[in-house]
Amino acid sequence: MKRRVVVTGMGAITPIGNSVEEFWAGIKKNQIGIGEITKFDTTEYKVKLAAEVKGFVAKERMDFKAAKRMEPFSQYAVVAGKEAFEDAGLCMEKEDPFRIGVIIGSGIGSLQVVEREYDKLQTKGPARVTPLMVPLMISNMAAGNVAIQLGLKGKCTSVTTACATGTHAIGDAFRAIQYGDADVMLAGGTESSICQTAVAGFSALTALTTSTDKNRASIPFDRDRSGFVIGEGAGVVVLEELEHAKARGAKIYGEILGYGATCDAHHITSPIEDGSGAAKAMELALKEGGIHPSEVDYINAHGTSTHHNDLFETRAIQLAFGKDAKKPIINSTKSMIGHLLGAAGAVEFITCIKTIQEGFIHQTMGTENLDEECTLNYAIHSPIEKEVNCAISNSLGFGGHNATILVKKYKEEE
Repeated sequence: MKRRVVVTGMGAITPIGNSVEEFWAGIKKNQIGIGEITKFDTTEYKVKLAAEVKGFVAKERMDFKAAKRMEPFSQYAVVAGKEAFEDAGLCMEKEDPFRIGVIIGSGIGSLQVVEREYDKLQTKGPARVTPLMVPLMISNMAAGNVAIQLGLKGKCTSVTTACATGTHAIGDAFRAIQYGDADVMLAGGTESSICQTAVAGFSALTALTTSTDKNRASIPFDRDRSGFVIGEGAGVVVLEELEHAKARGAKIYGEILGYGATCDAHHITSPIEDGSGAAKAMELALKEGGIHPSEVDYINAHGTSTHHNDLFETRAIQLAFGKDAKKPIINSTKSMIGHLLGAAGAVEFITCIKTIQEGFIHQTMGTENLDEECTLNYAIHSPIEKEVNCAISNSLGFGGHNATILVKKYKEEE
């Protein structure tokens, strides 16, 4: 028997707020966290905009000495992890540390430390490269640092599936609890890669928009969309076995019912044109949850604002939902916070939880004129207030990775 898994805590660092409360307040105000890049000189770059985290001071949110031994992607994960842990009301004195684990991924880790240390290597020689280069750089250090800071000794792994990282991490943590590997898991994604190398690389792929209008830069499903806006941040949630949560009187935000993970096995950057891979991930999540497509009220789409993603994800929803494809309301949080890469799915999962809690579906900001082939029920022009019982969060990553999480309002009698 698979065990039931609920969400009992949330933490976030985003371009529109450095806590879940701030982030959601920004969502409800239709705030756009996109602006001119400040992290490096963009004179020689066609790309001028990014969605940067603002006002984050690590030493004010975590141990100063520990922060000095972490790159921003790890700092974001630790702070979001601490927020989620405290939100869940967990007390380690009452818990078995070997039954609480961590699965937090990053798509890239730290390119910044590579840039800095390579410059030292070339100008000053190998002896000047910092001994901390590798532990600062590698992507699994986000999970490791969260576990160290909170004293969590259970399963601790890291997922790296590009833009699907955060969703896969939550899905894998869901599985770990379902099958008894842990009672509690901290799960999510983190990223901080707004730097010369990343922007140059994504630009060379023609994946980033060159728009200079922050209000029309990230415009998913719009006929004039021209690429994604690179963002940064972290999202971490506490997942917990239902009886464990009930026994300690935890508040329950929602219940995860299903998880689907597939691969297009098609192309290194483009989703498969018919949407069949992402459709299968949705179908698997729905089947596991025992949910008919007509019961899904809301889909938080991957919605990157690239031509291929938005069109092929639309086709995937049409394929998975059939005659019910126009029932769920669809939006893209990336229209407000850009594309957080490895952190995107986790922050978007938090958006699903908050949407279920409050019955508030944010609009897809900036999107004005829908692509003629994007024919579904997208929330544009204004937010929608309605009861949401069941939601889906989709993520698609370079390499053909597809991930879907199905979450529902918690009802004890089920």
